[in-house]
Amino acid sequence: MYIVKRFLIMLLTIWVIATLTFVIMKFIPGDPFASDGDVLPEEVLQNIRAKYNLDEPLPVQYALFMKNLAIGDLGPSIQSETRSVNSIIAEGAPASALLGIQSITIALIFGLSLGIIAALNHNRFIDYASMMVAIIGISVPSFILAPLLIKYFAVDWRLLPVASWGTWQHTILPSLALAATPLAVIARFMRSSMLEVMNQNYIKTANAKGLSTFQLVLKHGIRNAIMPVVSFIGPLFVALITGTFVIEKIFAIPGIGRYFVDSIFNRDYPVILGTTIFFSAILVITLFLIDISYRLIDPRIKLSSGGE
Repeated sequence: MYIVKRFLIMLLTIWVIATLTFVIMKFIPGDPFASDGDVLPEEVLQNIRAKYNLDEPLPVQYALFMKNLAIGDLGPSIQSETRSVNSIIAEGAPASALLGIQSITIALIFGLSLGIIAALNHNRFIDYASMMVAIIGISVPSFILAPLLIKYFAVDWRLLPVASWGTWQHTILPSLALAATPLAVIARFMRSSMLEVMNQNYIKTANAKGLSTFQLVLKHGIRNAIMPVVSFIGPLFVALITGTFVIEKIFAIPGIGRYFVDSIFNRDYPVILGTTIFFSAILVITLFLIDISYRLIDPRIKLSSGGE
């Protein structure tokens, strides 16, 4: 029952987001059919608006929008008449997904390792050094780190390519720029959680039984300490996999974030609506799956409306 309830809430959330986005789009100032301040003749405007159902009353537009959304049709792009929103998302999503997956992988591997090492060496040099790295990672935004990476690794040292897309080498610098902040946050979360877990009585009992530090960390520490990190990973994963707008612009990556930014400047309402709903749907679905994963990580968590 809990899973069914959460699934229904997920569908309701997506519907609410789609409705709010649709309403907000109608109040955005400006005309998507005006170019550089030039207004088309009224007869032409009427024909174009009829093509996109913009001449219909608002309730009718909403009904048509929801009907198309229910079958997965996000409509045609206004600025690119030969392309649909679905094709734009399908074209940009793979690049954004690849970049996001690489970034989250880097952040998880190094963030978890850094947090565990810092916790096991509490109040020692390694702990202070790890947390210093984490503070720097949190303090320096990705749009500041990205130009620095370009300057040293691409321009000065000529180790990696930049401002293009095509091979795995082109993904390294943007992935590092995206991974820095989440890596630092994961390290701090894991350190705090690991310190708390390692001071629990069952850890002390296991230690008294002769288990090595490696066994304690692997069998008891990580599994219990990782729950706060899992809660953080959900929204982070969605943010990275659906594209980070600034990074995609800086590195000229043909991802979905670039199309979203361009659609705002061009007032391409169908693309804005489609990409927003796409982002939101992935976020809501990911949070739903993470709720289910809690039970797999910790069997003590019961997936029932009345259970703890």
